[in-house]
Amino acid sequence: MGEASARSRLFAVKPVVDVTHEPYSEGEAVSHLRRTMGPVSLTFFSVGAIVGTGIYVILGEAVPAAGPAVLVSFVLAGLTALFSALSYAELAGALPVSGSAYSYTYATLGELVAWIVGWALVLEYGVSVAAVAVGWGQYLNEFFVTSIGLSIPDALSQPPGEGGYVNLPAIVVVLGAMVLLLRGTRESTRVNNILVVLKVVILLVFVVVAFTAFDSDNLRPFAPLGWAGITAGASLVFFSYIGFDAASTAGEEAKNPRRDLPVAILVSLVIVTALYLLVALAAVGAQHWQDFEGSGGEAVLAKIMRVVTGESWPAALLSFGAVISIASVVLTVMYGQTRILFAMSRDGLIPSLFSRGSRHSGVPTANTLVVGTFIAVLAGLVPLGALAEATSVGTLFAFMLVNIGVIILRRTRPDLPRTFRIPLFPFPPAIGVGFTIWLFTGFGGSTWVAFLVWLLAGLAFYATYGYRRSHLHVGGPYRTRTRR
Repeated sequence: MGEASARSRLFAVKPVVDVTHEPYSEGEAVSHLRRTMGPVSLTFFSVGAIVGTGIYVILGEAVPAAGPAVLVSFVLAGLTALFSALSYAELAGALPVSGSAYSYTYATLGELVAWIVGWALVLEYGVSVAAVAVGWGQYLNEFFVTSIGLSIPDALSQPPGEGGYVNLPAIVVVLGAMVLLLRGTRESTRVNNILVVLKVVILLVFVVVAFTAFDSDNLRPFAPLGWAGITAGASLVFFSYIGFDAASTAGEEAKNPRRDLPVAILVSLVIVTALYLLVALAAVGAQHWQDFEGSGGEAVLAKIMRVVTGESWPAALLSFGAVISIASVVLTVMYGQTRILFAMSRDGLIPSLFSRGSRHSGVPTANTLVVGTFIAVLAGLVPLGALAEATSVGTLFAFMLVNIGVIILRRTRPDLPRTFRIPLFPFPPAIGVGFTIWLFTGFGGSTWVAFLVWLLAGLAFYATYGYRRSHLHVGGPYRTRTRR
């Protein structure tokens, strides 16, 4: 194969007619996902994927970095997410399929870029599930302490390197989510809807209680560490926005994806941003920013509740809220991970095992089992900090390419039906690219080295497997259609 031919394969764009048309199934070669999710469930799904460890745990790491100006950090991270969310919303309305950013870039930037994005999404979704599971274990321990006076020994609740041998609670919540996902999407959605309502109500309870101890002096000086601190804080709290794109992974299980997906993505982001700003303002108003030092990774909101009230029950309530809140994140983000792998497998870039499903539940069973087992091991053995930073880099990388992809698709397929169009185009996606590049500067060298190693490993797998087996080039479970 000549150099030109190889280049054309690497950057071949998957025709939109193939992206938007579900492939047929021969036996169980490819699973057909069932359309069971309406607009409310999709919005709750997205909120459920966002609100979790990011606000409950990462806040304790971001405040020492930015001071009270962590509020600005949340705004900047939220704006970065918003500009990318606009691009996700347009592409979700135009290409309503599983796979999220992976499928979008396959239709706009070509196979190699799509593979890189898909590989970054494996990092975003899979590793972030492990990270939030670590936070779940911390709040479960806090709940036990405040409610019954007992705690899980460090040996069984902390990973190696942080005083323990294994984070058993993190493993338990991941395996529990895996079992629920195996039962079917409808059942998982119902449970998530209940958990989302509970998590939002309990965070609002925290806001009300914390505001009773609000002291404006705690907000001075507002930006003690300057713009560098705000930037570092934004890079950290961006982790708390990861998940707004989760609804886009449900493109083939939404009842009316072209109408409902853009709405779910944007509405969920607005809800979450408002909630985050309320919680952050209440927290830094009730406790001086220097008192957050050393609380990173701990149940910081529960501790504020205990100090403000002088009682244990409010902290127990918040810890319980965190337990159910983070459990819903594990559930929804793990779902997103399996659907991204499903789409990649259906295209032939990873083994067909990941796109084989159960005829009874319509769930990619083996995919869910493999993902659940891998994440459980990761959550039990790796500390939170390293997980969170590596996840944010992979997420920002995917967001940047989605913003570029929406610009390209407008130029290459202006005739494609779109249920949502970005206002003031092309400025929002261009600004989104700029914001993601800016947030990249907030990460340290070790984080970039870890991401580069991950990327090189993915490219090696693509060269030895995906490149040779891609259905776009060697045929696969797609009907013959007229190419446009």
